Amino acid sequence: MVKLSVVVPFFNVQRYAPDTLRSLHANAREDFEFLLVDDCSTDGTPEILERAVREVPGAVLLRHRTNGGLATARNTGLDAARGEYVAFLDGDDWLAPGHYSRLLSLIEGLGCDFVRTDHVRCTGRERSVQRAPVGRRGEVLRPRDAILPAHRSTSVDYPYAWAGMYHRRLLDRGILHFPHGLRTAEDRPWIWRLHREADSFAAVSTLGVFYRRGVATSLTQIGDIRQLDFLRAFDQVIDETAADPDADRLLPKAVRTYCAIIAHHCGQITRFEPPVARRLRALSAAALRRMPQDVLKDVLATMDADRAQLLRRLRRRPAPVGSAAAEGGA
Repeated sequence: MVKLSVVVPFFNVQRYAPDTLRSLHANAREDFEFLLVDDCSTDGTPEILERAVREVPGAVLLRHRTNGGLATARNTGLDAARGEYVAFLDGDDWLAPGHYSRLLSLIEGLGCDFVRTDHVRCTGRERSVQRAPVGRRGEVLRPRDAILPAHRSTSVDYPYAWAGMYHRRLLDRGILHFPHGLRTAEDRPWIWRLHREADSFAAVSTLGVFYRRGVATSLTQIGDIRQLDFLRAFDQVIDETAADPDADRLLPKAVRTYCAIIAHHCGQITRFEPPVARRLRALSAAALRRMPQDVLKDVLATMDADRAQLLRRLRRRPAPVGSAAAEGGA
């Protein structure tokens, strides 16, 4: 019986994949499987993964014929997963030895649907511990209660799928899959759905995931059209939250987060290619007009003056002629 399935997408990470694979080897057990998803890499990554299947216990290689992005690659791994529990890792990150065994012991002891962990952020040689924004540790909690308050960083603002472990019953209920085709912010609808629909979770003070920042091939470093998928991602968050029985309580948090992300991207608009920057402004304005306007008004009234002014100015932008398609998303 497979106890744990670990889904690990790879795309053009030949420089970093050996570290990732060595760390998986240091976490291997007879009842663990590592689902290595090659998302149509064009560098030396495929050869590295072929070698890993021979050298890493439990490694299974899954290949995409066309590049589908991180969300689709994770879904490929989830569809093949056989484990009682599921975890994620990205192909340019790595683990401390024995991390998965420790985390598995914790989630089994707690008996909850999922656990969330802290992680170590690595930028060059710098290391910093990033804490999951859940104050009560080692205690089973209701995920829905961890969404609020709207004005503070909460569990849904810590969307990293690899910072945790998940019981298979969530996979069987359709909660663990990612929005197909999203190239960025794919974890935002995912983390919101997880907290709305799962029954129980816990945060544990276990460090073992090393998250590599500043990777040149990462979409967070590239100012092209794929970055605008965050609009589709947050539109989904808003739509699904609006349909929730607790919409009145939860929508202010969803709208506030969406506004903060729009302000962040528009505040750094010079890093985008000029056509993408123009599209970012137009689509952001359309998104603001689609939001529940009463909720948006209250949110803007409580944000800091600079961001609120930027967002109000965006919302007032005239929609370009023939922009009906743009109003629907990115």
